[in-house]
Amino acid sequence: MKEKKSLTRRDFVQKSALGAAALTVPSVIPSRAFGAADRVTVAVLGVNGRGTNHIEGYSKLEGVEVVALCDPDLNILTTRAGEFEKKYGRKVKQYQDLRKLYLDKSVDAVSIATPNHWHSLAAIWAMQAGKDVYVEKPGSHNIFEGRKMVESAAKYDRIVQHGIQLRSSAAVQEAIKHLRDGLIGRVYMARGLVFRWRDDVGKKGPSPVPEGLDYDLWTGPAEMLPFSRDYVHYNWHWYWNYGNGDIGNQGTHETDLCMWGLDVGLPELISAGGGKFVHDDAKVTPDVLSCQFMYPKERKMIEFEVRPWITNEENGVSVGNIFYGTEGYLVVYNYDRYESFIGRDKKPGPSRKAGGDHYANFIEAIRKHDKSVLNAPVETAHLSSALSHLGNIAYRTGRTLKFDPVSEKFIGDDEADKMLTRNYRKPYIVPEKV
Repeated sequence: MKEKKSLTRRDFVQKSALGAAALTVPSVIPSRAFGAADRVTVAVLGVNGRGTNHIEGYSKLEGVEVVALCDPDLNILTTRAGEFEKKYGRKVKQYQDLRKLYLDKSVDAVSIATPNHWHSLAAIWAMQAGKDVYVEKPGSHNIFEGRKMVESAAKYDRIVQHGIQLRSSAAVQEAIKHLRDGLIGRVYMARGLVFRWRDDVGKKGPSPVPEGLDYDLWTGPAEMLPFSRDYVHYNWHWYWNYGNGDIGNQGTHETDLCMWGLDVGLPELISAGGGKFVHDDAKVTPDVLSCQFMYPKERKMIEFEVRPWITNEENGVSVGNIFYGTEGYLVVYNYDRYESFIGRDKKPGPSRKAGGDHYANFIEAIRKHDKSVLNAPVETAHLSSALSHLGNIAYRTGRTLKFDPVSEKFIGDDEADKMLTRNYRKPYIVPEKV
């Protein structure tokens, strides 16, 4: 695969702050690494949950080979490697430290399914090492690092796909065309819905770090806290230190589609309200959240709702989007189906159910080294994630915020501006200059 503007081995080790003495580039590359010119080798990072879908998705594609797995928890890593060997009849390389993986020249691309707080830094380091990147949603943990990911993709000329698979759905693509072509008139509002069942997670408190887990590496750029099963592994979603609540979890699919369908960027006014009204558990992020994002110049707005428990659906939607226009409305259900309703009598209009292969789209772009092929390029990763972050910041500050979409700064609000980034923990720092 094509490698442009990548760092030297010495530069990369210095940038990732891992001593050269601790690292060795593999001296023997498997013969299968020297296949056809269009053959793509992939490593999957983070294999506890979503990463298993990545493994399966790439393994179905012709000319694509998953050659390595990476996870800071050796218990999970060895389990997944064993499952891989049993299912696919061959061994796969295992890396506990992603920095060692990035020195492996036999890997063309990395597919990142780590916790949110690692997404951008893992992607930036990968691009600096000459790898193309598929990064799960949200592409960033905060707005600053999302912008740095965009800058890295441009500087190192890498292919970067955001894990919003609905963008590869033929039905959703058709729905967007209908919105652009005026099927429901002038589209003025989008509504994003995340009504997902979220159980009480309890309160487990601190405990010893399990054997086999590199907890320093798992924590990475985040603040170091005492180890707890409250957030390791899945429930990190509900802690600001690692996750972004459900608006920055499932919700990033819907923030992306809201912006895509309305054909807008970041808003100028943001307000939000909510709280923990259902469970008295260890979660920190709100279980109920309602946000408004206003675009006064465009005369458009986005409404976003997160609910965790027993609730009604809206036009049959529990997770999805509704677009409102002057001549009707259009509903997108989950990732691959839409319906439209025209006029005051809500006459059924065009509808369709059809999926797509987001991993295949990524691989096609890699083979052609053409970013225009991507259905979810890095810029959309930044913007859709940023919308989620803006909603969270409005909730956390408890007031309506004014935002400059050009500078990506708040207007006259130093407290809110501080939440655009974080205090990174050495050596896991997203650099100001990539």
